[in-house]
Amino acid sequence: MASRKIATVQMNVAFADRARNLNAIRAHLREAASNGAKLVIFPECALSGYCFESVAEAIPHAEPVPGPSTTTLADDCATLGIATVVGLLETSGDRLFNVCVLIGPSGIIATYRKIHLPFLGVDRFTTPGDQPFAVHDLGSLKVGMNICYDGSFPESARCLMLLGADLIVLPTNWPTGAITTARTLIPARALENHVYYAACNRVGTERGFNFIGMSRILGCRGEFLAVSENDEPTILYAEIEPEKARDKHLVNMPGKYELHRTRDRRPEMYAPITRPV
Repeated sequence: MASRKIATVQMNVAFADRARNLNAIRAHLREAASNGAKLVIFPECALSGYCFESVAEAIPHAEPVPGPSTTTLADDCATLGIATVVGLLETSGDRLFNVCVLIGPSGIIATYRKIHLPFLGVDRFTTPGDQPFAVHDLGSLKVGMNICYDGSFPESARCLMLLGADLIVLPTNWPTGAITTARTLIPARALENHVYYAACNRVGTERGFNFIGMSRILGCRGEFLAVSENDEPTILYAEIEPEKARDKHLVNMPGKYELHRTRDRRPEMYAPITRPV
């Protein structure tokens, strides 16, 4: 089976200092590429910071997509021959979105706008994502994107799995209080969908919020491939095999103990999930 090396960059983020953060992201991108990574994932709002108190305060630190930062990173990806996922704030008309952008050697591939918004940080003022879940083909790897609180809704990962994702990436800003999310929820998302899952959190402090790190890359049986258990800057690396995620038939004992993560579904019984509360 062909494998693909990925990396998650657990980094500090300078609040409201896009130029400094862009320089740090570019340096980490080069480091990860030099270590063989073909896809490098950065935290939520890695370009801007997160704990803004209003739209007016956040807007000067946001940009359209494509924009100056994503154009610079596209040039870097072309030079290095890699892909990256980077979190930032996007302006679109008079709206502000919390987004992550998938960029490859040929330029910007896709933007994902965060769909589920907690009452926390800049998400108190951003617009809910207005684009459907989607999976993007990087050649030998199919990638779906969620952001932070999206991971708390099993439907988010399930949609991406059904659309064919081999790997789900989750840029996050987990603060104190999200330890259980890191330790239990993320492995469950990988296990229940039989996909690889990479959660990339930040570290550091902003306006009284401490960010816990604890980034992790999970195999498609929910096993830890690479993990941080602290809030120190680090880069995690893991080799993943997309073909394993595509085979949803799990044979533990032939003819006696077998599971199939897609065939065994009963969609006709799931109508309550789609009913608004």
